[in-house]
Amino acid sequence: MESAAVTVDSVADKLKKQSLGNDGSNSKRMLKLEELNWDHSFVRELPADPRTDTIPREVLHACYTKMLPSVEVENPQLVVWSESVAELLELDPKEFERPDFPLLFSGASPLVGAVPYAQNYGGHQFGMWAGQLGDGRAITLGEVLNSKSERWELQLKGAGKTPYSRFADGLAVLRSSIREFLCSEAMHSLGIPTTRALCLVMTGKDVSRDMFYDGNPKDEPGAIVCRVAESFLRFGSYQLHASRGKEDLEIVRTLADYTIRHHFPHLDNMSKSESISFSTGEEDDSVVDLTSNKYAAWAVEVAERTASTIARWQGVGFTHGVMNTDNMSVLGLTIDYGPFGFLDAFDPSFTPNTTDLPGRRYCFANQPDIGLWNVAQFATTLSTAQLLNDKEANYAMERYGIKFMDDYQAIMTKKLGLVKYNKHMIGELLKNMAVDKVDYTNFFRLLSNIKADPTIPDNQLLIPLKAALLDIGQERKEAWTSWVKSYIQELSTSGVSDDERKASMNSINPKYILRNYLCQSAIDAAEQDDFGEVRRLLKVMQRPFDEQPGMEKYARLPPAWAYRPGVGMLSCSS
Repeated sequence: MESAAVTVDSVADKLKKQSLGNDGSNSKRMLKLEELNWDHSFVRELPADPRTDTIPREVLHACYTKMLPSVEVENPQLVVWSESVAELLELDPKEFERPDFPLLFSGASPLVGAVPYAQNYGGHQFGMWAGQLGDGRAITLGEVLNSKSERWELQLKGAGKTPYSRFADGLAVLRSSIREFLCSEAMHSLGIPTTRALCLVMTGKDVSRDMFYDGNPKDEPGAIVCRVAESFLRFGSYQLHASRGKEDLEIVRTLADYTIRHHFPHLDNMSKSESISFSTGEEDDSVVDLTSNKYAAWAVEVAERTASTIARWQGVGFTHGVMNTDNMSVLGLTIDYGPFGFLDAFDPSFTPNTTDLPGRRYCFANQPDIGLWNVAQFATTLSTAQLLNDKEANYAMERYGIKFMDDYQAIMTKKLGLVKYNKHMIGELLKNMAVDKVDYTNFFRLLSNIKADPTIPDNQLLIPLKAALLDIGQERKEAWTSWVKSYIQELSTSGVSDDERKASMNSINPKYILRNYLCQSAIDAAEQDDFGEVRRLLKVMQRPFDEQPGMEKYARLPPAWAYRPGVGMLSCSS
């Protein structure tokens, strides 16, 4: 224990120095890579695999395996980076210009202070328990503490084999890496909780991928993304140990304690309070007292964070594509960007994942229910480890439903510029949008141009929406005219001016979203060593709610080529 104390003290000293400028003032000093304040709480406080080889195997009684990146590189190149993520780490942006930067962030050269490992976890995939999964191509470098004592975990995705790689090579291609990098940053700018991305490096080596699972693999450029999050713990991190019987149930508790200590510290300091005791509404009038069981309070918070994030997905038309329990962050972050897609034409049954096509389990409309199913698996895990009783587990699920509806209704109300939720009006709108396959993003952006003037003649009502209501016949025009009339009627009683409403609507309805075809254009250019389009796209997506004159092409509807395989829809391995 003494060595752990020394480590914590030395980190605290470093932080104190870091928060002071060179002149002893409180101005923040930007750091070189060698000056980052590493802290390895995950490695220090949780059980480790005694082995460090990459032979695929069941890793028992351990939360991680220490593991060095093993990817091969040849003149690696820095493709794109995020200055706002560097700011979180207090990393000097000049560091991106270092000649050795691509070597350090491909994993080919070790970063001073890092203690790399791969995390062990399991999960339900498409509703079926899959057993051990783990970080098959991601290697965490460690946690960096900034001067505010915020903890940021850095992880290289595509850095080589681990014991969790099964039969795969542990590598990633440029195509999927660009998508993950851009979507991480785009989602953050949309105000949606997400893992972030610091940088993307091309390895200079090719990687073989069978993109369509049709027996025709091809060589693609290899790449590595440095992902950043407060933690990459998933529902499956706890599920795996609970699934292994009595011997490993204590690990579930240890891991839960670790998570609460570092990421939910307010739950460790709870005192008895009426405000977090709740009636279950059952006949025996029993009460769930969250202050008497921190694990119950934690389960409720995980459920609510998950519900809140999924409500935001629905608001912007984001479809994750692979909502397996190993892809569910315990912090409520959007995590693991694979075959994701934003809605173009509004289609509730849209799935961007070819693997999901038969049952469309993970389609856009199902996401809220799948979130609840996943929370139920998480609650069951904590119950199995005797951290929750059945009432507490059920209560967490109940709170998921309440939180999702509260947040979703608030988002949709604001998207329409209404002052109160109107279920019928929103329901009719979504029905009309589905019938006419209206572009989700562009429609809501145009909707803010409607004036709350009930005297507008019927034949002029649809003019502000003309660009979104394409190729509709007379019958559909009448349906839309009827809806717009009732909408204007509702607006005219709100007492909010047109300008005020437009500004409010434009602050929640983005003009720019990361459509799959935009990603593909950037990928095509980058595969020819032109990184300009990736960087331009990042800039546009960092300001999704702004008009950005001159950038209108990034708000256009998808061209015909966007519907070819591998652009609009992708496989899990993408």
